[in-house]
Amino acid sequence: MIKYLLRRIAGWVLMIVVATNITYFLAWLYLDPENNYVGRRPPKTAEEIAALLEPRNLSESVPLLERWWNWFSAILFRWDWGRGPTGDFVNEQVAYRIWVSAELVLGATILTTVLGIALGVYTASRQYKLADRIGQATSIITMNIPVVVAGLAIVLLAIGFNNLVGVRVFYVTGSASQGVEGFFPVLVDVLQHVTLPTLALVLTGYAGIHFLQRSLLLDNIKADYVRTARAKGLTKQQAIRKHALRTSLIPVTTQVAFTIPLVFTGAVLTETIFNWNGMGKYFLNALNNNDIHGTVAIAAFGALMTAIGAILADIAVVILDPRVRVS
Repeated sequence: MIKYLLRRIAGWVLMIVVATNITYFLAWLYLDPENNYVGRRPPKTAEEIAALLEPRNLSESVPLLERWWNWFSAILFRWDWGRGPTGDFVNEQVAYRIWVSAELVLGATILTTVLGIALGVYTASRQYKLADRIGQATSIITMNIPVVVAGLAIVLLAIGFNNLVGVRVFYVTGSASQGVEGFFPVLVDVLQHVTLPTLALVLTGYAGIHFLQRSLLLDNIKADYVRTARAKGLTKQQAIRKHALRTSLIPVTTQVAFTIPLVFTGAVLTETIFNWNGMGKYFLNALNNNDIHGTVAIAAFGALMTAIGAILADIAVVILDPRVRVS
């Protein structure tokens, strides 16, 4: 198992390096840092723009291969991912925003997964009954609600609740309050900020897992090994819990593992609505500001999250499927 994981990790590290370097060249094809200085008053000359961009390794007056080597060697020897067109250090931006997004994404992913799997198991074991039909109808509705609509509706409900109780229970913007100190005050403050965007992500994301889990479990309930277990005296719920559920969880855990990078870098709308300065919002700002180094760093982070998701999926399959452990 350890040798297998080491081989997988080595392969993913090579993939991340190759994908990141390809992204660097593609970014130079589509992004132009000089556009950040166009239209300024007073206007800057080409020489002044080059004097600002050259120290940041963003001037097209330097050959592309030389720019690439300066960038790549800085990462290789100093772990320095460069600077943006306005002088911001990419390392500092990414390091801060990763933890901001992690507060939101990890909790939302766990809740979405648990809720989706639980509903899938519950409705599959009650196929075509009232609970199943209500669960499916609810999931269809929530699946088709745009995250913008869900986010704004949650904000309005939270504001109404705060006004009703006369106390600010939920914060509708930002990821933290300034000047809060102490473990429990910080914990309460984080919960007040993270609750609403987490609800928005869970509300619009659990339905896909629910339907996948329900469909897979219904297929496995009809399998021969489950029928054999029922014939030996197990009840339907026992057969589902001890036999069918484990097999049906394998594709679900794989899907969840591979959605982690998408949620980290793709929660642009949620972070914008709730004013969270996470990776999704940073990705949007990097593209708007022609920030080549920031864009490439985000692409590398996405590739890293994909690799982690793939490794977690492999581990989950090994745990859930005894046949894989034997092989």
